Amino acid sequence: MRVVITGGAGFVGSHLCERLLGAGHQVVCLDNLISGRAENLAALSRQPGFHFEQVDVSDRCDAAGPVDAVLHFASPASPVDYLRHPVATLRVGSRGTENALELARRKQARFLLASTSEVYGDPEVSPQPESYWGRVNPIGPRSVYDEAKRFAEAITFAYRRSQAVDTRVVRIFNTYGPRMRPNDGRVVSNFIVQALTGEDLTVYGDGSQTRSLCYVSDLVSGVLGVLGLAPEIPEAAGPINLGNPVEMTVETIARLVLELTGGSSHIVRRPLPEDDPKRRRPDIRRAQRLLGWTPQVPAHEGLERTIAFFRAELATPTPTAVRPSAAAPATAESRA
Repeated sequence: MRVVITGGAGFVGSHLCERLLGAGHQVVCLDNLISGRAENLAALSRQPGFHFEQVDVSDRCDAAGPVDAVLHFASPASPVDYLRHPVATLRVGSRGTENALELARRKQARFLLASTSEVYGDPEVSPQPESYWGRVNPIGPRSVYDEAKRFAEAITFAYRRSQAVDTRVVRIFNTYGPRMRPNDGRVVSNFIVQALTGEDLTVYGDGSQTRSLCYVSDLVSGVLGVLGLAPEIPEAAGPINLGNPVEMTVETIARLVLELTGGSSHIVRRPLPEDDPKRRRPDIRRAQRLLGWTPQVPAHEGLERTIAFFRAELATPTPTAVRPSAAAPATAESRA
């Protein structure tokens, strides 16, 4: 296939590019590098089937030649990024999604939207099934991301109904692994960097709020499984949760990181940020039934790999190796 990936220089996007190239496909990566990193593509740029263009897909989304699939992963995804770029986050969820859908329509390509567990907001139902409509504050500080993704889903289904575009939607839960940015404000990267640098680990609230951590290689397998679903399968059109159903408290994650790093840091507490979800646990029965997909990498193993990545990252003096500050809420949403 020839695949366009928007946001392909990001954490998840770059792993998708790598997996597709390794399987012999051609990849066109579009990214404005607001939150993506050129370093994530360094090894890929030497491969003949890879093409990168620095572009804001909220303004323009195009690719010369045939296209078989468009994977829309462009968006700031961590709280640090979308709170710093609120309007850009809303634009890429609205105009960027429309432009990516238009590309798929013009090229008669399959379209896959990277949505998020944030569409469920601070849920009153757990685990969260795809049928749950969510509990989102539409005007709170997190709404720029939550509502951008909810709109992105709405316009994706509108294009499916009115323009006959073959669409897929995945709702991605907390994902972690190599290529996360040290200063992106997510719970795993925050805790690991703080532990490795001897700083206290910042836990927001009482630490009883939960996250479900999915290693990035498992997530990529799920995404590609959804992309490959046959169009005649009715449920292929609906949103599909991708995440790890094993629920862990934030304090448990912090203590596990301390154990695996051998750090002597202490846990300190800060007030819980506004609208921070108290529970995150996906109902993945739809993915299991349609794809035979279940995450394979246990938390200990995935965290050890991620810790090894951050040890190397912090040992290399680059501008990206910045310690997370206590002001960055330790939430755990992951996207491109």
